Amino acid sequence: MQTVRLDEGLLRTDADNGVTVLSEQIRSVRSVAVGMWVKTASVHEAPGKMGVSHLLEHMVFKGTERRSARDIALELEVRGGSLDAFTSRDHTSFQSRTLDDDLPLALDVLTDLVRNPVLRQADLELERRVVLEEISIVEDTPDDLVFDLHSATLWPDHPYGFPILGTRDTVGSLAADDLKALHQRAYHPRHVVIAAAGNLDHQVLLNLLAKCGWFTFEPGPDAVAVPSVPAGVRGTKRVMRDSAQTHIVMATDTVPYRDQRRYPILLINTVLGSGMSSRLFQRVREELGLAYAVYAFQSFYRHSGLSGVYVGTHPSSAQKAMDAIAVELNRLADEGLTAEALAEAKQQVKGQITLSLESPSARMHRLAGLTLYEEPYRTIDQTLAEIDKVSTGDIAAVADEFFRADRQTVAWLGPA
Repeated sequence: MQTVRLDEGLLRTDADNGVTVLSEQIRSVRSVAVGMWVKTASVHEAPGKMGVSHLLEHMVFKGTERRSARDIALELEVRGGSLDAFTSRDHTSFQSRTLDDDLPLALDVLTDLVRNPVLRQADLELERRVVLEEISIVEDTPDDLVFDLHSATLWPDHPYGFPILGTRDTVGSLAADDLKALHQRAYHPRHVVIAAAGNLDHQVLLNLLAKCGWFTFEPGPDAVAVPSVPAGVRGTKRVMRDSAQTHIVMATDTVPYRDQRRYPILLINTVLGSGMSSRLFQRVREELGLAYAVYAFQSFYRHSGLSGVYVGTHPSSAQKAMDAIAVELNRLADEGLTAEALAEAKQQVKGQITLSLESPSARMHRLAGLTLYEEPYRTIDQTLAEIDKVSTGDIAAVADEFFRADRQTVAWLGPA
């Protein structure tokens, strides 16, 4: 194993079998957040297997070789801790937050979940119904569903356009053997990143992981290749639904996480639609009274990215809201940002980043991201300096490339 010090109290170990372990010691707390990320998710799925990564994430909680589903639910919770998981487009994560004294138990439970699920067909029949209910929740939540509609419109033939939950048909056809095949292929040390932050010692963490077998497990097979991400499909997708509001996403494909242009995109979106002071809030809500909810967003994936605007408005106002948003997008593309507006955006973003890192869980996620996205380590001050380096010229170039209204793909969900 090779261990390097990235910063004061922050170390990284790369084991011979491929597993990466990162930790940050925070002496001022009495807790530890620890997570295990598996580098497989919806972007690695075939069309007929949509949702298999998310279903597997659910199924590991149904029981392991040593624990029942009830044991898993109770073991950390009765000690005041928590256990959670999620599936994203690029990876699947299993996490806990416990008192520092309970770190050995947390690692044992997480390892048991990740390495030893039983994946019984009988359990699958029950959990499949749970996931189908989760799909129903999205279908009944139009301001969530419209984002899935947009991704499917932007990338109709690429896994980034697939719903993470899968579809009723694909989830309904998945068998326990599909879950076992995915687990046997992907849940191995060379595809796992372990990150922890809180009141812990890195060497103690390594010793505990060694007891759990993490450094003697076989590395596992190569990762499944992700198909090249094509340029986004332009156009408008309208799905008619009888509802009180029309929900609209206007967004485009941008850059992957490692691309330094993510900083200008983040700054532009801050000015455009982050908070009450943003241009969209002031124009669409305050001045025109066309919407309660309007905001800009961005997502940076491993192989691509997404940036755009969401608005929910009365059907009679939908076109007016879209027109107002288009004006603001074109204004950014034509004019960029003044030095004063850019300075204000930088201060806002730097403040948000700094405040977001005042918890062990946030620090844990930051550590995991270093390896998941193959980023060089930067201190918080270095990250803030990267934001300060963005110039008005950088803003102008990114705004012209990605923010023109005619580049946006539109998903429209609501009445005709």
